Amino acid sequence: MGSPFKIHISPQNTGLLKVKQTEEAAEKASSLLQQDLEKHHVFFNEDGFHNHIPHHILALYGTGASASSLQKGYDENTSYQRPAQPPHTEVLTSMFQSWEHAKPFLGNEKHYPDFLRFFQEELAKYGAGSNGSWEEHMLQKYIFPSTSTTPGQGEGNVGDDLFLRLFSGLLHPLIQLMYGVEWAQPSIVAEGLAQAAVHGDEIGVYFLEAEKLSRSISQEEERETPSIISLLEEAAKNEKLANAAGPQNRIQIRDGILKKDDVREEMVRLAAKVRVKPDEKEIERVTVEMFNACLFVASSAALFKEGDKVPKYDFYIIHNVNSSPIFPTLNSKPWLSPQSKARILEWKIRMDLLQYVARGCPPLSVDKISRYQPKPKPPQAEQGLEEVISRLHDLEGDDGHAIKLGRAALICRKVKRKNPPAAALVINTPELWEKVLHLIVDSVEAPGPTWVRNAGLVGAWEVMFSFL
Repeated sequence: MGSPFKIHISPQNTGLLKVKQTEEAAEKASSLLQQDLEKHHVFFNEDGFHNHIPHHILALYGTGASASSLQKGYDENTSYQRPAQPPHTEVLTSMFQSWEHAKPFLGNEKHYPDFLRFFQEELAKYGAGSNGSWEEHMLQKYIFPSTSTTPGQGEGNVGDDLFLRLFSGLLHPLIQLMYGVEWAQPSIVAEGLAQAAVHGDEIGVYFLEAEKLSRSISQEEERETPSIISLLEEAAKNEKLANAAGPQNRIQIRDGILKKDDVREEMVRLAAKVRVKPDEKEIERVTVEMFNACLFVASSAALFKEGDKVPKYDFYIIHNVNSSPIFPTLNSKPWLSPQSKARILEWKIRMDLLQYVARGCPPLSVDKISRYQPKPKPPQAEQGLEEVISRLHDLEGDDGHAIKLGRAALICRKVKRKNPPAAALVINTPELWEKVLHLIVDSVEAPGPTWVRNAGLVGAWEVMFSFL
């Protein structure tokens, strides 16, 4: 087990897929992650673009990649990283007085090293590296204080300061936290909390308004939550939401939705329909539904220009898929209350709806996925779907997004098979699973840009390669 300052990955600790790994790969993963922790900043430029190395290495390792593939992935993505910065002594001194003293530094990327050290020291205080209770103490105190049922963990005025920031920055703080929790690495959890701390909270107005409206519905009015797919379809039929995205917006979520009161009101009204009962079985069911719907949306969007353009996944939408594995992990924690599990799941579904609208509501079509013809297999090629995803282990130019998407799809398939929900899922047959997993790999191996951006906008596809 690692500590707040040291990363240690064992061959037995391979994440949710539980693949077999070697001692060599485990040592390589530990070494590379430690180098990244000590040498690199959380953002690789001043525009807030994220360092993906921790996710990349663990996604490779968690899908069975070799030590040489791990090294290749690291080497290809170090040259452009910004160097780690030392913490500011006077800022740390203030932070350690109380969370109230830490609040003025929230949302400022220059204080990432301060928050990182702060959370590392907090983890050490709770015995991270020597006992298993550190995870419960840290997450209850800093992520779930509003819904914590553990005595004392709701204290400290943290509130939703970090919780809502998990959903900023294309979900990168949530993704960083996901890998730390899944691999039980205190230092990566500290990175995730620190990353959340230095993101803005502008997106919180949407979530808090939707939550408030949802909770205001009386018992007499309350009905069973609509399916996620039906909410997506409702968004696409809503004229204001369907036309919110466009080339005139510099940042689609901010400029196309949040800054336009009438559009935001429609978005909030739709998102308020998301309600997850704080019941363990219902949480499990909705988790599977959410994960499956995310992958379906992403795969449908990739085929928007079927027959005309080479399929490409949307760069923004894939983050909603790539962050989804944290939910099976959180659901497995007996110390986390059903209220906490239900709330974060509701917010994730609301984020999925927001992202779909921000990308132009690309048409949803299971028929297009069903018709997709995978790239011809090489003679005597491995046929298992895990082997299909292993083609991403040495993908040239990948910064981690592709292997994270492939890993998430395998986990989605596994979770579905383990916990079949009562509600029907869209990707629900072996044939569809095969199509989706091949589509992911084929799309990133295909010529042209790796990803499309804003897949529901026709103009976004103009730079994509056409079929010959």
